[in-house]
Amino acid sequence: MNTERIERIHSGAGQQTARHQSQFLAPSKAVQCDRAGGTFTAFGLKAEAEPIRPGLHVVATPIGNLKDISFRALATLAAADAIIAEDTRITKKLLAHYGIATPLVAYHEHNAAVMRPHLLARLEGGAALALVSDAGTPLISDPGFKLAAEALTRNIAVVPVPGASAVLAALMAAGLPTDRFFFEGFLPPKSAARRSRIAELAGVPGTLVFFESPRRLAESLHDLAAVLGPREAAIARELTKCFESVRRAPLPDLAAAVGAEGTPKGEIVLLVGPPAAEQPAISPAALDEKLTRALAGHSVKDAAAMVSAETGEPRRKVYARAIELSVAPAGES
Repeated sequence: MNTERIERIHSGAGQQTARHQSQFLAPSKAVQCDRAGGTFTAFGLKAEAEPIRPGLHVVATPIGNLKDISFRALATLAAADAIIAEDTRITKKLLAHYGIATPLVAYHEHNAAVMRPHLLARLEGGAALALVSDAGTPLISDPGFKLAAEALTRNIAVVPVPGASAVLAALMAAGLPTDRFFFEGFLPPKSAARRSRIAELAGVPGTLVFFESPRRLAESLHDLAAVLGPREAAIARELTKCFESVRRAPLPDLAAAVGAEGTPKGEIVLLVGPPAAEQPAISPAALDEKLTRALAGHSVKDAAAMVSAETGEPRRKVYARAIELSVAPAGES
């Protein structure tokens, strides 16, 4: 970058901010192809971003380490007419770090129904808007999904700007199979509903990936171990941050360790390995024995789910037998 270009960028920074704000507040009447590119700072130098085309630009941002952002993402954020953010306070820190002055608009689950029509109107008017989440790739367990989906129905361009993802980062570090995986997001907060959902996921032939809050981690691990048995699992915590850690062990061991240690801190991704590819057929007597033990401490539904996950037997078959055993008089089967 030459000196003349740097000086020109410095002198135009204030004008650039005002231009961004006026473009967002005043609806466009036609597609803007000549919008200014904006500026950002990287490695101590200011750079001028190339203009971007109208549409919704879905921009991945760092999940912890601010260095985990692409030049394209920075240029897109700098060139956009406005940035749609889940929590503007969090996004402001990222923008300040890279010297980006693009105005912010809050868009989250509490105001989405009101804001979405206004944002879509701006997009239909030819605006270029950037969508970010608090961290990582937007639309993954994120309210931005409905905005992007509706934009597509209106023939508005939705442009992916890929980058950091907590799901993929956790898979990279966990050492569990990655050829197939299923992202569930957050499990239900109540134990009964959580166990029911875990049982539904038991047969998924791939690694299961969950988000979980620190205060519910111990309970979720306990339920996962109860339903899925001793599958290999991993807890990925504070990925890309100073206190990043990945702990791998069978589910019962992880449940016991977290239960003894107390509530951890930080963002958590929980991964559970896939079921065994093939399991030998179990005899009726062995099935009854497992069900009897499970029924001693669990409901019929949970006992059947646990034994089905452990043995590989069809859940419907195991559930039917569990009902028979639960109503049979003592000593009969």
